[in-house]
Amino acid sequence: MLRSPVMTLCTVLPRASSQLAGQKASIVCMAMRAIQPKRMLSSAGSDSSKPTHPKIVHDMAHFKTSSNKHPLGIEKLSGEKEVWSNPMQHSVWTEEEVTSVQKTHVETEGLADKIALGAVKAARWGFDTLSMYKYGELTTAKVINRAIFLETVAGVPGMTAGMLRHLRSLRRMDRDHGWIHTLLEEAENERMHLLTFVKMRQPGPVFRWTVVAAQGVFMNLFFMAYLVNPKICHRFVGYLEEEAVKTYTDIIAAIDDGRLAEWKTQPAPEIAIDYWHMRPDATVRDLMLAVRADEANHRDVNHTLASLKPDEVNPYIFEHTEHLAPKQLPPQPAQ
Repeated sequence: MLRSPVMTLCTVLPRASSQLAGQKASIVCMAMRAIQPKRMLSSAGSDSSKPTHPKIVHDMAHFKTSSNKHPLGIEKLSGEKEVWSNPMQHSVWTEEEVTSVQKTHVETEGLADKIALGAVKAARWGFDTLSMYKYGELTTAKVINRAIFLETVAGVPGMTAGMLRHLRSLRRMDRDHGWIHTLLEEAENERMHLLTFVKMRQPGPVFRWTVVAAQGVFMNLFFMAYLVNPKICHRFVGYLEEEAVKTYTDIIAAIDDGRLAEWKTQPAPEIAIDYWHMRPDATVRDLMLAVRADEANHRDVNHTLASLKPDEVNPYIFEHTEHLAPKQLPPQPAQ
């Protein structure tokens, strides 16, 4: 029988205590025990505390660990049909978490923050005006078109920043202190939002060419801006995600008040149910709750990164272990 990865690590690490600091070894053991698959978005009566794959352990802790298969593991099946499973760690929210998301705003401090907020406000006004989103009746087609376009843009910052941090680490031949994983997880999560929404509506050729043009412009602008001032870029994304939370909150309100009533009962796409591990009868409303929770997480993460110096440790790598041994966490490098 194969030994559990957690048992193996906690057996090997103490033996290496003569070569490594004993405290570091114990910290890793506690972290690996703590980072276990968590609950899916499910109904109140379901038992969601039991992990589907208890032997799967991840070492990236930006999002809650899901029970997805390991890339080299056993295929996940649903009855007789094979179900695609994203091997990258991502968010799996509880019912309480998705319903407790609040609109928040970080006040500007200094010129950089004001520039970031001004850019977001201008971008939103321009997009709302050109897309006619605020004019006329709110329809499901209008909402999905908006969501698809915005998600093609939202997936750019995390990948661009993660790539630049990766190259920086290679050039300096030094650690990145947990930023790269967080940024790449964000980019992948936004891409999954897009892949989910296109299951609900396929864009036409004009729409697709618009996406190509927008991606080309935004990618290059963000790339150059991140080289010059990473702080303003993360603050920009934080404010952008504040607007995303507002948008999805308004969509959920429209579902509840009857303007988008069909989404209260329309089944969520299968890819969404599998990705967020929602209950089998989850609806589009449940999907919007999960997406909003993701965006709120991106909001808070980017505002946090904007407040850190480039060489400071990303605090989200410790989110699963802080409640266990907060005083034993590795200290940040001396400034």
